[in-house]
Amino acid sequence: MGEPEYVVRFSFLFVPENLLSLCVDVYQCETGSQRSKDDNRMSYFSKEIKIGIATVASLVLLYVGVNYLKGINLFHPSNYYYVTFANVKDLTVSTPVFIDGFKVGLVRSLQYDYEQQGKISVEIHLDDELKIPKGSYVVLVHTLLSGAELHIHPNTYLTTTLESGDTIEGRIGEDMLTTVQNELLPNIETLFTRLDSILASLQTVINHPALSQSLEHIERTTNNLEASAGVLNALLEKDVPVILGNLRTTTDNFNLVSSRLRDMDFAATLHSVDLTLANLKTTTDKLNSKNNTLGSLLNDNSLYENLNQTSLYAADLLLDLRERPKRYVHFSLF
Repeated sequence: MGEPEYVVRFSFLFVPENLLSLCVDVYQCETGSQRSKDDNRMSYFSKEIKIGIATVASLVLLYVGVNYLKGINLFHPSNYYYVTFANVKDLTVSTPVFIDGFKVGLVRSLQYDYEQQGKISVEIHLDDELKIPKGSYVVLVHTLLSGAELHIHPNTYLTTTLESGDTIEGRIGEDMLTTVQNELLPNIETLFTRLDSILASLQTVINHPALSQSLEHIERTTNNLEASAGVLNALLEKDVPVILGNLRTTTDNFNLVSSRLRDMDFAATLHSVDLTLANLKTTTDKLNSKNNTLGSLLNDNSLYENLNQTSLYAADLLLDLRERPKRYVHFSLF
């Protein structure tokens, strides 16, 4: 009798306590009259019934839990359709079904048609609210992470819908590897060809003698710049202090001149300059006037004419003297 008690305690881990108590109460109500006859026998059978109920409830909960983990809700109403494919690679039970990116159902089962090879029937369960128009099709899409997905492409040109249990056309979409193989690999091959030509051209340029000569010129130029930098550093170390000293002396001189200019009486100086200019103006006016000797000499034309006439007479006299010297000079020895 100890072994059944151990099993009953173990079953309580899988079945809710309220459900088990309810089952026990029902059983006790139905067998209440018989317990009065044989309490020991009824106690033994009640433990066996508890064990059986607990086992059945555990199996039911296990089945519901496993299907729930797969994404299958046994209590949710759904309509079902069949989709035929030639290849269902990566497609499994509980694979999600999408329409416009929204999850509307799951794959419930897959069945291979042994009578007609190359035809696989896939049963999908969808929400009751979803109605599939006639002429729609389902695409099997391969992904890198989730393996495979089913995408419904509804026919928007028809209003009549399929009935539950009808068959929908299945198509296989291009997977990521196929897309890479068909679109990306040719571009990569072209890129490698161009890269090879670029590397060949680069190798030709590197092996060209002009490049080595240019590098030698650059090296010599760098050496010359380094030598010039050394000379410049030496010059700066020797001459810069002297230049700075001269600048300091020049600055001091400017400060001295500015201080002297600041101490000068500019008003008296400007007054002296005004007097000098006034005297110069008076002298100029007198020179322009004929009322004085110097002004007459400068402004009277008669003096100029007389001097000009005198110079003409002197010229004629000298000419006559040269031509007839005997008229003016007499030489006598005795």
